[in-house]
Amino acid sequence: MCVENTPPPSGRLTRRGVLAGAAALAGTSAVLAQAVSPAAASGGAPEAARGGAGRGGDLVVEGGTLLDPATGEVTEDAVVVITGGVVHAAGSRARLGNRVPSGVPVLRAHGRWVLPGLVDAHIHLNTAAEARDAVRKGATSARSGSTNFFQDIAVRELARQVPEQAPRLRAAGVFVTPDLGDTLLADPELAPLARLRDGVRSPEALRRVVEVNLARGADTVKTRVNERAGLPDQDPLTQVYDHEQLSAIVAAARRGGKGVLCHSYSEKGCHDAVTAGIRSLEHGAFVGERTLHEMRRRGTYFTPTLTAIAGLADSPDPVLAERGRTYLPVLKRAVLAAHELGVPLAAGTDSSGGAVDPVGGEVVLMHAAGLPALDALRTATTGAAKLLGLDSTVGRLARGYAGDVLVVDGDPLADPGVLTRPAHVVRAGFQVQAA
Repeated sequence: MCVENTPPPSGRLTRRGVLAGAAALAGTSAVLAQAVSPAAASGGAPEAARGGAGRGGDLVVEGGTLLDPATGEVTEDAVVVITGGVVHAAGSRARLGNRVPSGVPVLRAHGRWVLPGLVDAHIHLNTAAEARDAVRKGATSARSGSTNFFQDIAVRELARQVPEQAPRLRAAGVFVTPDLGDTLLADPELAPLARLRDGVRSPEALRRVVEVNLARGADTVKTRVNERAGLPDQDPLTQVYDHEQLSAIVAAARRGGKGVLCHSYSEKGCHDAVTAGIRSLEHGAFVGERTLHEMRRRGTYFTPTLTAIAGLADSPDPVLAERGRTYLPVLKRAVLAAHELGVPLAAGTDSSGGAVDPVGGEVVLMHAAGLPALDALRTATTGAAKLLGLDSTVGRLARGYAGDVLVVDGDPLADPGVLTRPAHVVRAGFQVQAA
């Protein structure tokens, strides 16, 4: 049975209701009730003004060793001047001279290293507490890997209103998957899909879920080609969508100007997803050389989520533990092969279920897979920023970039592990208590 060929739902008519419902689920409703204006909730304001987002903070970070991931340049006794949440100037104290303002808060970083806030390109943020935890652990920007009830869209709004409480977020809305389960209750427009005997598989059904996501304001679309590795009763090498179905999802997303990230494991699944036109391949443990060459040609990103696969090895479930032990070395080899071929890589933890892993740990695992420390760091800064379309805003501490700062107790190029234990985190010019 197919879904009726009706127009997609109007985001203007329903955005406020969906935003409020998602905010309640995410624990952000108290903040948003005060902050979201009627024009913003109805989608009537441009993005720069949507929600009446407030001005960022003013701060001077001084005395540390500044690292620019884009160039690898290291500056001793550096000063970073943040005005209204944006970097006004960054460089050596001697060079900046009188450009350092007086009368603003100062974060002293003497003896420490200073670098831009990190990007987690695959994380599931379902609550305000998880969003705060992600920031405290160094992820000042992120891309959602989907949520069940549009909570990530509410978290994105929270980040606009109160940036110190949430990462700057690219939201994915709800998962495009054959069995939506209780996600059918996320929006009335999804309810007709409950009649489908075989689940969300037809071109019409796939298009409907994408259209609902886009109407609700999703920045990207998340789907899958294989079953899940984190469930012992599923086989991650079993394919759930074929090339034609994946192409339908990609085409629907592109009509709305959005890209697709795809949960993948098997080589055939990875190849089908990449040749269907996805923007980024997620997990991808068994991706082969043929597909990696195709990814390089197309500019498809690889987000391996090494943290999540490594976590399986510690599972009390013997099936999952064995899966983690088997998959992790295979995935590390795939990451190194991708890097050597020139496939762009992005760091993502795949954190979910209330536990937020520091994205710095993903950098550590990228380095352990064979990437030089600077290249590993770039997967969580300049590389991931480009994937998110934020490369002119995020990933560096240079004039005009976001005032998101990580201060760590050591040289991350000598020991990437320092990224997992930030001494200070700054989000949009506001100091945040580090985890």
